[in-house]
Amino acid sequence: MRNRKSGYGCPEGCPVEATLDVIGGKWKGVILYHLIEDKKRFNELRRLMSGITQRMLTLQLRELEADGVIHREVYPQVPPKVEYSLTEFGRTLEPIILLMRDWGENYKKLAKEKKTRMTDCHL
Repeated sequence: MRNRKSGYGCPEGCPVEATLDVIGGKWKGVILYHLIEDKKRFNELRRLMSGITQRMLTLQLRELEADGVIHREVYPQVPPKVEYSLTEFGRTLEPIILLMRDWGENYKKLAKEKKTRMTDCHL
């Protein structure tokens, strides 16, 4: 685990803080979600996440690799080929990521229904 500054307000050793240290942030969960299906190359991930910069993707991948969640495989060929995949340890996050996906789908439905109700009230 990398040396991070605590910022979530949990007492030292809080397991939720430890989890958020590894998968928290805007992009890490999305990266992990895309790696659940299969290994991906760098540019595949960039295409799947159109809003991420090359620098940010590189940083997030390095942090996930340092935490032992993903594996970076470099193939000895020209041009260089690099693939990212979940480690066995990273696979333990799969149920969490899939539950986050399900929760997000439900949230989006509720938000859409709420917006529709508000629009109907103002007619």
